[in-house]
Amino acid sequence: MKLKRLLFPLLTLLLVLLLLPRAQAEEVATSAKACIIIDEASGRVLLSHNAETPLPMASTTKVMTALLAIERGNLGDPVTCSRNAFGVPGTSIYLSQGETLSLRDMLYGLMLASGNDAAVAIAEHIGGTAEEFCRMMTARAAELGCQNTVFLTPHGLPCDGHYTTAHDLALIARQAMTLPLFREIVSTRRATIPWEGRPYSRVLSSKNKLLTTYEGATGIKTGYTRKAGRCLVFGAERNGMRIIGVVLNCPDWFDEAARLMDRAFQRYESVTMLNAGESLRTLPVAHSGGASVHAVLAADLRGVVLQGAIPSIEIDLGSEELDAPVIRGTPLGVARLISSGEVIAEVPLVADTDVPRDDFPAHWRRIWENWLMVENAPVTNGV
Repeated sequence: MKLKRLLFPLLTLLLVLLLLPRAQAEEVATSAKACIIIDEASGRVLLSHNAETPLPMASTTKVMTALLAIERGNLGDPVTCSRNAFGVPGTSIYLSQGETLSLRDMLYGLMLASGNDAAVAIAEHIGGTAEEFCRMMTARAAELGCQNTVFLTPHGLPCDGHYTTAHDLALIARQAMTLPLFREIVSTRRATIPWEGRPYSRVLSSKNKLLTTYEGATGIKTGYTRKAGRCLVFGAERNGMRIIGVVLNCPDWFDEAARLMDRAFQRYESVTMLNAGESLRTLPVAHSGGASVHAVLAADLRGVVLQGAIPSIEIDLGSEELDAPVIRGTPLGVARLISSGEVIAEVPLVADTDVPRDDFPAHWRRIWENWLMVENAPVTNGV
């Protein structure tokens, strides 16, 4: 296959991941100092206000703490509460110095009860020190595309220079929600974990009231300090559409989150135009003896559009003809879903089958096949 035919689809896939254009988000009036609603599947911004303004975020910090712990840690490993973890102020799961819980149990204590002691214990377990873990948190945020986020604590207690934006926090939450354990924890209303030295277990209850008051709520984390105000990262799913939202410094956090989600669900809908595996083009393959491949969708072509809108489909191929050999799954181009002039989704197109190389000239092949047909034809005796 020619170099340019290889380079185009590979570069296209990088652009799909890194440079997907976003449709215009609606600016909303809100009681929050900053807010955002995004489509969980694509990350597309649906509603926002001051979403790029750096602000403190209190215990919603712990979304990144949990994300990094799940990505880097072994869930069955014992995590010990150090003197530093034992002495941290604020909300707590009442760990004793030297007490040990599994990383999995610590994560429940972190996300349901918002334990600051659990946050420091986890940070020290994964990063060696809380300071090093915070550097890891900031670096991971940058990898996710966050442009205005710095973590200086694993718990979110007031600290100058510790900040994020509503948009950045939504990006972090979106990544976290791809992890099955994280999704399970933040959607849990009540759980029990061991309590070392006690004849009974710790009972943990989620502080997220939306889990009991909002239809389809999926989580995820509350936070409050005087400096940051009431902060909430939240999510919900209705009619196949999943959204993630953030409100920062919002006095009526749960009510405002519900109102914003209602607005998003009323204004937008999820549409699936084509399913994974559907063929959008048939491409001839040179030097293959006349074979061809289908350019099929690597995933469902779906997106969130304004209610009633009918999106169009654009197909962009690297080449109209391929050179053998072709390997199944080879990137061939992309299919785009477009609404109101904006790209709202992109899905790679890939080869549906392997095609080996065959340099036997086609005209000689036809002569050979015709000769075989004559040789193998049945002989009939004349009368």
